[in-house]
Amino acid sequence: MAKKKPKEKSYWPHMIMGFILIGITLGYWTVKSATSTPVQETNDYMMKYQQADLHFNDIMAKKRRFDTSYTIALDGVQKAKLELENVKRAKEEVVVLLHTGTNTFTYRVTDKKSHPVNSAKVDFLLTRPHTDKDNILIENIPEKQGEYVAEVNVTKPGRYILRLKATVDKDTVGYMDAPAYLNP
Repeated sequence: MAKKKPKEKSYWPHMIMGFILIGITLGYWTVKSATSTPVQETNDYMMKYQQADLHFNDIMAKKRRFDTSYTIALDGVQKAKLELENVKRAKEEVVVLLHTGTNTFTYRVTDKKSHPVNSAKVDFLLTRPHTDKDNILIENIPEKQGEYVAEVNVTKPGRYILRLKATVDKDTVGYMDAPAYLNP
């Protein structure tokens, strides 16, 4: 009588099913983690990212024309050095200190001879670095004795950015960003 050979078991179908299940699980985890983190648009140059990207060369040319003839200064604010955490290297940044409640920001737009520019169209934006939910935009700030004064109410502690856009004419536009911080 001939001996029967024992049947060899193959684990390939189990491994293939395991790889498929791992792939489906990782795909689900990727989609879930990507949708749970909101994407915020940047508001550099006080416009949507897509517009800034499309017209970047034009924006830079207008900014260069502004910088050769005019300056923007932020006056009457208290500044301090703030050590930034969560960065690869310890870094200090000079920030404008905010206080809870109404904050007043006084900007001067002057030509290179320190004469005030009274005809500029000035827009102010208070924004946070990673969200646009708390943005406060003030358009067409009126000029008073060579100064442009913006008043905003700040209640949430944390980091902010003070953005100013000064338009002298359609081909001359200047920008100023100043980091700010409100202590908890």
